[in-house]
Amino acid sequence: MDNKKYFFAVDLGATSGRTILGTLCGEKIELEEVTRFPNNLIEQGGHFYWDIYALYFEIIRGLKDVAARQIPIESIGIDTWGVDFVFIGDDGAILRNPRAYRDPITFDAMDDYLKHVISKKEVYDVTGIQFMNFNSIFQLYAMRREGNAALKNAAKILFVPDALSWMLTGSEVCEYTIASTSQLLDPRTKQLDERLLQSLGLTRSKFGKMVQPGELIGCLSEEVRRMTGLGAVPVYAVAGHDTGSAVAAVPAKDEKFAYLSSGTWSLMGIETKDAIISDLSYERNFTNEGGLEGTTRFLKNICGMWLLERCRKEWTDAPEDYGTLISEAMKVPAFQSIINPDDAMFANPSNMQQAIKDYCAQTDQHVPANYAELTRCIFDSLALRYREVFGYLKEMATFPIEILHIIGGGSRNAQLNQFTANSTGTTVMAGPTEGTALGNIMVQAKAAGAVKDIWDMRRIIANSIELKKFVPEDKEAWDAAYETYRAIVERKG
Repeated sequence: MDNKKYFFAVDLGATSGRTILGTLCGEKIELEEVTRFPNNLIEQGGHFYWDIYALYFEIIRGLKDVAARQIPIESIGIDTWGVDFVFIGDDGAILRNPRAYRDPITFDAMDDYLKHVISKKEVYDVTGIQFMNFNSIFQLYAMRREGNAALKNAAKILFVPDALSWMLTGSEVCEYTIASTSQLLDPRTKQLDERLLQSLGLTRSKFGKMVQPGELIGCLSEEVRRMTGLGAVPVYAVAGHDTGSAVAAVPAKDEKFAYLSSGTWSLMGIETKDAIISDLSYERNFTNEGGLEGTTRFLKNICGMWLLERCRKEWTDAPEDYGTLISEAMKVPAFQSIINPDDAMFANPSNMQQAIKDYCAQTDQHVPANYAELTRCIFDSLALRYREVFGYLKEMATFPIEILHIIGGGSRNAQLNQFTANSTGTTVMAGPTEGTALGNIMVQAKAAGAVKDIWDMRRIIANSIELKKFVPEDKEAWDAAYETYRAIVERKG
């Protein structure tokens, strides 16, 4: 008898998407990529949009594939990037493609809202969410300010994963983890805040029913069944925010861990039972996002491999092979050039190499002269910034942090993993690389009764992957480098 259970995950990022088949067999989970496709930004009329219909088409294409192979999937779950949303009319139709968070309409909206509507401290005291100009609250404010026709005529506002689930099932929900990215949700009540909604001219009825990861959204509509050849397969709410799904897949043994979701962005945080909203967390711009089983992801965004990715696009003489590039960089003396990766200079410069050189010149340091020196500067600096944020977490956590788990694509970067262990003075466990898909699928497995809880999920994930351990080294050198880093950051101001 086949004791395998099959689950279908849709994992959508801001540049590409995938559909993934997860097979749970006993104490192990295996992943198979079914389809991969681009997620293209559309620029038109001075605005940026996502093509929600193209994403829906790709989900249907993936479902057709598993149906053609006669794979009996138990359920479907969708996770995406945060903050963006879709307007639905009272006739059940989408009111134009959704705006993308990179749309320039939000550039001044945050400052305008916080100055004229509700103060920054008041918004943080309600939501505990870090301030970024593209948060949903500021997108909606900017749209209202411009007289956006879709907003005016919206009967429902659905966050992107919820909108795609609605397209599959016809059921309108508001999944907790994705809603928490909006800066409209109170993590204490786990509901959208009425005062913040009213400040935008909105009511709670504009949003779907609040659901937690693992709750049933609905079954595939007759239309989708006809198109795909599948039956009434259930669609479950997973951690709809991709980082929420990734953190759910951290293969920790107990709560005494921190995580670093490493990629273009780095997100470093802890998992807590309750939100941490204090003057200190406000001052340091930490965020409280929704997690599994009522937990909170207390974290901070850090500029991750964005720095190196941008440099690699600019270089004409650097080796294309990543291993060769790192090998060359490691021949460069340590700590001769240090930057704060989160300085505003690096947000979106026209030339990243020049921005790094300018920072070093302004702080009276050695100016990196080539790709090897720039790469070494980036690696050293990221590890030192990780130490700074890790120190903040240790200060604010209600439990001792004994281990740092690095997940996501960056967990393959052995050199940076070792530097992170050295810098933080903490053992690092690297893996899984496919955290988001694993978290999505394991929530579905829990909903199906195949696993008990988040710790059971994490145990099975740990059984299914190879974890790599990095032990701290060179403590004195890294301690001295951190003092230098702090002095440089203070000097730059």
